[in-house]
Amino acid sequence: MTPDAFFALAGRMSAGLTGDEVLFCNLGGEVSDFVRLNRNRIRQAGNVRAAGLTLTLIEGARQAEAAFDLSGDPEADLALGRALIGRLRERLAVLPDDPYLQYATEPSTGTTCRDHQVLPPAEEAVATLIEAAEGLDLVGIWAGGLIQTGLASSLGHRHWHERASFNLDWSVYLTGDKALKASYSGFDWNPDVVHERLRTMRAGLEILGRPARRLDPGRYRAYLAPPAVEELMGMLAWGGFDLRDHRTQQTPLLKLVRGERSFDPRVTLREDHVRGLTPGFTPEGFILPPSVTLIDGGAFGDCLVDARSGREYGEPVNAASGSPESLSLEPGDLPESEVLARLDTGLWIGHLWYCNWSDPNEARVTGMTRFGTFWVEGGEIRCPVEVMRFDDSLYALLGTRLEALTRERELRLSPETYEGRSSASVLLPGALVSGIALTL
Repeated sequence: MTPDAFFALAGRMSAGLTGDEVLFCNLGGEVSDFVRLNRNRIRQAGNVRAAGLTLTLIEGARQAEAAFDLSGDPEADLALGRALIGRLRERLAVLPDDPYLQYATEPSTGTTCRDHQVLPPAEEAVATLIEAAEGLDLVGIWAGGLIQTGLASSLGHRHWHERASFNLDWSVYLTGDKALKASYSGFDWNPDVVHERLRTMRAGLEILGRPARRLDPGRYRAYLAPPAVEELMGMLAWGGFDLRDHRTQQTPLLKLVRGERSFDPRVTLREDHVRGLTPGFTPEGFILPPSVTLIDGGAFGDCLVDARSGREYGEPVNAASGSPESLSLEPGDLPESEVLARLDTGLWIGHLWYCNWSDPNEARVTGMTRFGTFWVEGGEIRCPVEVMRFDDSLYALLGTRLEALTRERELRLSPETYEGRSSASVLLPGALVSGIALTL
């Protein structure tokens, strides 16, 4: 789907409106290659070209919504759209007023097409991975291509956003329950990154084959790599910044908002709308600010306000939803090359798994260390650690026990492909902490 074709289709559908009806058309599409690997060989490959259109028909304070897949035939898609509008019109007649309905009444336009980046063919990228992983038992998936988002309304909104990206996600298996996981995602492909990460994984597999160390419950000094930090950020995103959760006092950051707790002054967290894959406009036609500071120097900043929450609580819209989609944590001053030396003795944690709130009032999280957790002594990785459960407060891990954040940050795109490739992303450093509580 091209912008001109989408805007033309939306304009023809809007021409059939009657009275004071308002129509919003939101397009989501992708042109993606998918390749699945098992035992370091291609097992399934395919290409997806898909686009869907969501129609929201508004009359007064009532709205109704429905969606359909686009065929690519303008006349057939127009017929489907007009028929769907007719059904929405019937539904509106029996719907009550929506007290939180809000949309941008002033039309706006904008186009973002970052097409200067050229992704490699899927064959080339996967061949790089297979070559680098020769002799390893690797399972993984490549997903890459263009993601498109469009907005058009009968009021005159015309917005288009598209960007190409890739996500290479894989694991290498040793034996039993021993495996390591890695990924590489972004907008500019560099095959050297894949080779370097596989070299690191080979060294990790050698250590993983050593007898595992069993730890007693207690608090241990630790380094959390960016994928592990991502899991903690995911917990913060679960009700941490949604305006409605704050106004109803259901947020796990209530004590932070009240000033009873704080994070380390080095913790500054932002929703960077202009950085990632997400568009700079909402489905309701609101233009988003370049960024929203969620945590500012350890203190709470601003909430994320979508259109409905904005109407309910009288706040300006600054997000498409109450959950971050382009989260970034400001870097620190610890070079990655010095992490092991600074850690000295403790845990190197590559990932955290199965995280959940154990006590939301204290921002306490529980989860598992599982794969890729190693014991470090004298600044040298010695052996793997048996799977352990941790249970600790984010006010400690990102606050009183935070020693440093790495100078380098890792861009991580979401690997989710439900209902299409996800546009969520994070940009995160690693974190050195004086202790993480392991419970069993």
